Amino acid sequence: MTTSDKPHGLTYRDAGVDIDAGDTLVENIKPYAKRTMRPEVLAGIGGFGALCRIPGKYREPILVSGTDGVGTKLKLAFELNRHDTIGIDLVAMSVNDILAQGAEPLFFLDYFACGKLDVGTATQVVKGIAAGCELSGCALIGGETAEMPGMYPPGEYDLAGFAVGVVEKDKIIDGSTIAPGDVVLGLASSGAHSNGYSLIRSIIARNKSDLSEKFDGRTLADLILEPTRIYVKSVLQLMDKLPVKGLAHITGGGLVENVPRILGEQLTVHIARESWPRPPLFGWLQKHGNVAEAEMLRVFNCGVGMVIVMAEQNALEAGELLRAAGETVWRIGEVRARDGNEAQTLVA
Repeated sequence: MTTSDKPHGLTYRDAGVDIDAGDTLVENIKPYAKRTMRPEVLAGIGGFGALCRIPGKYREPILVSGTDGVGTKLKLAFELNRHDTIGIDLVAMSVNDILAQGAEPLFFLDYFACGKLDVGTATQVVKGIAAGCELSGCALIGGETAEMPGMYPPGEYDLAGFAVGVVEKDKIIDGSTIAPGDVVLGLASSGAHSNGYSLIRSIIARNKSDLSEKFDGRTLADLILEPTRIYVKSVLQLMDKLPVKGLAHITGGGLVENVPRILGEQLTVHIARESWPRPPLFGWLQKHGNVAEAEMLRVFNCGVGMVIVMAEQNALEAGELLRAAGETVWRIGEVRARDGNEAQTLVA
């Protein structure tokens, strides 16, 4: 065998990992990440770790962290080849969660995993993540891109995110001051957010639905992939002006399972079903999936993405402040003393 006949030495690219593509992605996303920077951030994208000070305005700062993904909403993004807003969903799920304890988001890190890195697709995803960080006022200070041949089908990827925020110790919102007579406000969702998508996909498949069909003035695809609303800035502004007793991010489990997470065992919340208009998307899903009302309420947000509990005397002003900040808000119920073992969220 001559030298020219010998098999060439393997490279990482031969094994399916393109280091150059990863380097290109890092360069592509730097401008988007730069727009999210806060003055507390001490280093940019590219280091082994990300450095961030705690803002000096806090006397007794408590860090609050959260992590999440976007579930099978990703499958629809793959099918429709739409990757520019799924990153907003990723950020929203974590920052809305830590907001529920009164925390101001400081920074966010993402994890993007795929079988073969498509730089264009990954750039769109991270651009969306940066947009979500801008909407929530937190810095995108790092992340991880993992190219793992054989782990994912061609054209697919997975996402996870991690947010860290800070709250003054004496301003932590934990629901401990909620009492009978308090008012429950609901903030409008932008759609199904990032929950219930396995059911949504099943409904679409069963009905062989055409997602390009116009529905409520937009295509069904647009409505289903509408990114999760981020409530951070408006709710933080509210907390600067008025005391908030409880916050519940309405994710998997809907109103009936998320509201009880902020209630003492002796309390229940009575919600008036007719107090807010249910967006047409949820009517379409219920009709085409023949989904029972109880199932709708425990799978989907049904139009309410965040719940705020306030003292009665502050509720009217709170609504005005939230509307001025761009939210659609309704008074949807009240807190009552719990009668025996009744459910802690009653929707009627």
